[in-house]
Amino acid sequence: MSTYSRLCQVFSAAPVIEIDEGSKIVVMSDCHRGDGSWIDNFSHNHNIYYAALRYYFDNGFTYIENGDGDELWKFRSLHDISSIYIDIFRLLHRFYHERRLYMIYGNHDIEKKDPDFVRKNMAAFYDNHADRYEPLFENITAYEGLVLKHRPTGRELFVVHGHQGDPRDDRFWKTGKFFVRHFWRRMELLGFKDITSAAKNNVKKKHVEKRLYDWAAKNGRFLIAGHTHRPSCPLDQDNLYFNDGSCVHPTSITALEIENSEITLVKWSVKTTGDLRLYVNRQEIAVRRKIL
Repeated sequence: MSTYSRLCQVFSAAPVIEIDEGSKIVVMSDCHRGDGSWIDNFSHNHNIYYAALRYYFDNGFTYIENGDGDELWKFRSLHDISSIYIDIFRLLHRFYHERRLYMIYGNHDIEKKDPDFVRKNMAAFYDNHADRYEPLFENITAYEGLVLKHRPTGRELFVVHGHQGDPRDDRFWKTGKFFVRHFWRRMELLGFKDITSAAKNNVKKKHVEKRLYDWAAKNGRFLIAGHTHRPSCPLDQDNLYFNDGSCVHPTSITALEIENSEITLVKWSVKTTGDLRLYVNRQEIAVRRKIL
């Protein structure tokens, strides 16, 4: 099946979420939360991510995690991940409790499409400090894609992780998982990086992004993806492809905010004040664009 057909398939099956002028949504992806070890690419941005997530919770945003939230290729146990990042999972639980959380699976956490996996691994998490289980995402459903439909205008925005634009990571994800877990994981411990990944191979990035861009153009619909880790919020009104980037950039994380029917690309990073105090800074890095 071609990339175009796969994306059409996901779009047709995606739940429709109605939004309006008052809706506040943030889309983030590719956290790749791990077990806190040296090869956990998320750990260095842990505090930045928590600060951003707290900002969005306190300011009434709905959080869409657009795939690869957890790194289940390198690490076997989601329970190990949640026990390391207890503060984050508690906050995600609060989003879910208030019905402000939607979860999309990517290729690195594709196990979340299995209801049995979700039931066994995502209903609760274990707090090592308190020596007890706490509720997490009971009865949650992870989707392959979502459609945001603007109630007054009928305009639609398709949110999908984007690995569907990469045949190796889509149809042959089990092979990719095997090599990452049993080969590249060990190579990372020696200091090497997986150059077969779309996130780390610029040529592959361009091919994947071109397929996603083409689908959006041919269907006349906005498309938000992740997967390639390269943020995009184009000023060109004819370009309907957006990318929220990732939460594993070397010194920052990126996100796409939708508010007042406008979309904005933002970067969160650590800054220093004049008196040498550290703080987490939110910076708009693309001009607000009307999309709905």
